Amino acid sequence: MTKKIAVIPAYNEARHIAKVIKATKEYVDLVIVIDDGSTDKTSFEARDSDIFAKHIVNLGKGASLRTGFELAIANKADIIITIDADDQNNPDDIPRLINALIESKADIVIGARSLNKNMPLIYRIGNIGLRKIFQFLFKLRINDTQSGFRAIRAQVYKKIIWQSNNYAVEAEMLANAGKYRLKCVEIPISTKYLDSYKGTTILDGISIFFQMLLWKFKS
Repeated sequence: MTKKIAVIPAYNEARHIAKVIKATKEYVDLVIVIDDGSTDKTSFEARDSDIFAKHIVNLGKGASLRTGFELAIANKADIIITIDADDQNNPDDIPRLINALIESKADIVIGARSLNKNMPLIYRIGNIGLRKIFQFLFKLRINDTQSGFRAIRAQVYKKIIWQSNNYAVEAEMLANAGKYRLKCVEIPISTKYLDSYKGTTILDGISIFFQMLLWKFKS
């Protein structure tokens, strides 16, 4: 039997985390939540997760995902689903991610927000810029390098393991996947854009650009 484990990194997501956990549980065997040093009631609201870990201080999304992946692998995951805690992703898309992973014999399936037409302009501009830079540097055609909604075969973790602690983590996973010629597939997903701009800001985008150059140089 294929064991499916969801990893949810969370920082100050008390408003949404309980809803995300409840919906995600319908499609996976275990839900792991990593509270990345939240200062609100995220820990309390995440009480229905199957496995819970908390960083004492905020270390960044990349650090949270590393903790979550290590816990998922320790619990014998075959497929790891990463999903954001802020309710922008629709857990109902999880079966589609998993089915695409299995049917296409891929290593990673990315839920691509940009394949839908409702992405706000500020997101679309940043997405296009990072995508073109990524494709030029790593010769891997990915439309949405920054999507955190993915299904990943646990067996490839050691190949895609990342050093980034910030929002570059998603792109670094894929840069490493390209280096090892892993198969990456994208499917369109529905996305709820929140009332405040979160995630990859302009400064984050500049930081990710320079980190991409560093990854390329190291490779």
